[in-house]
Amino acid sequence: MTQFICRLGTPEGRVLEEVHEAHDEGALREDLEKRGYHLFEVRQRGLLSQLRLPALRRGRGKIPMRTLLIFNQELAALLRSGLPVLQALGLTLERQRDPLFHSVLSQVRDRVKGGEDLSAAFESFGKLFPPLYSPTLRAGERSGDMERVIRRFIRYQKLLMETRKRVVSALIYPATLIGLSVSLIAVMTVYVLPKFTDFFSALEVELPILTRVTMGVSVFVRNHLWVLLTVLVVTVLAGVQFGRTDLGRTVIARLKLRVPFLGPIFHRMALSEFSRSLATLLAGGIPLVSSLEVAIQAVGNRYVRDGLEPILQGVREGKALAGSLEETGVASEIVVDMVKVGEDTGSLDSMLAEVSDFLDEEVETRMERVLSLLEPVMMMLMGIIVATLLVSVYLPIFSLLGQANV
Repeated sequence: MTQFICRLGTPEGRVLEEVHEAHDEGALREDLEKRGYHLFEVRQRGLLSQLRLPALRRGRGKIPMRTLLIFNQELAALLRSGLPVLQALGLTLERQRDPLFHSVLSQVRDRVKGGEDLSAAFESFGKLFPPLYSPTLRAGERSGDMERVIRRFIRYQKLLMETRKRVVSALIYPATLIGLSVSLIAVMTVYVLPKFTDFFSALEVELPILTRVTMGVSVFVRNHLWVLLTVLVVTVLAGVQFGRTDLGRTVIARLKLRVPFLGPIFHRMALSEFSRSLATLLAGGIPLVSSLEVAIQAVGNRYVRDGLEPILQGVREGKALAGSLEETGVASEIVVDMVKVGEDTGSLDSMLAEVSDFLDEEVETRMERVLSLLEPVMMMLMGIIVATLLVSVYLPIFSLLGQANV
């Protein structure tokens, strides 16, 4: 019997990844289909399959943000033309090329055809979709204006994607610089320096302390390269596995906020996610308490999310949102004041959108400052390391030349 790793869609609408045994793939497919499962993906279990990073496997179970954006744009356009939801779903299904989303959308259409609400059909697939998606659709169903609500969610998605794109673009150059620096140092340590070690050993001369230390490190790395790589891989895998636990997510989220210079940026990005999500839900007509429940869960940083939890209890007890937010100490005074103005003027949703725009601008400004500082620092560190390696190599040569002249 051969073991296969299968990504399955259950009759209840859940997506699972399980290990099944069968004589071959064809027999496995036939057996699972008879049991009512939909097979998204199957691969034979082997050493490489077992070593695949959990994060990569989990990423394959997510609907890409761009795919969801295109789907919503098509759905809104079809609804605007007057087509019923069921017929609009059928037309978008025909144009869908993503295998996972095609299967999910097919099941959603069947559920809606059976009388289930569109929001409930998407909600049954859990974490495949953003936390805001199902509540947004529910708001559209209650208001009777699904097309307008979907377009509001499209604007939210575009702003979120644009923010992430700016951050990623800003980090490309520093990441490339760090990668090149590490590669250069690794090449010099593993391949270049050992050649000079053999050369100096043949001369049988006493080497300077700097040269001895450098050559010793180089020889150690070269002789234990595979051991060091194995330790590195195991450490990374253990870190990824720890990061999947609740404790690991909380620890990593807290460490991100404590990183010098970058911590405040991560903090503001999390608050921006919260305020923009809450603004989108409130604008869709969802009550404040229900909107808070979803918006808090939409925050990516777990530590900030836990810090925002008391707001929900405070609002349930009748406190103002601004007062509850101030008590947590998570947001700055200016953010609290802007929220208070929104509550006093009855325009909380629009003021929260302004808060999110304000935080995004702060993120971009701080990111530019960090990058303007990081680039010269990285160049200086790279120059110091390379210069140290070169000096350690040429110092004995200069010493020998001086002795020869004497």
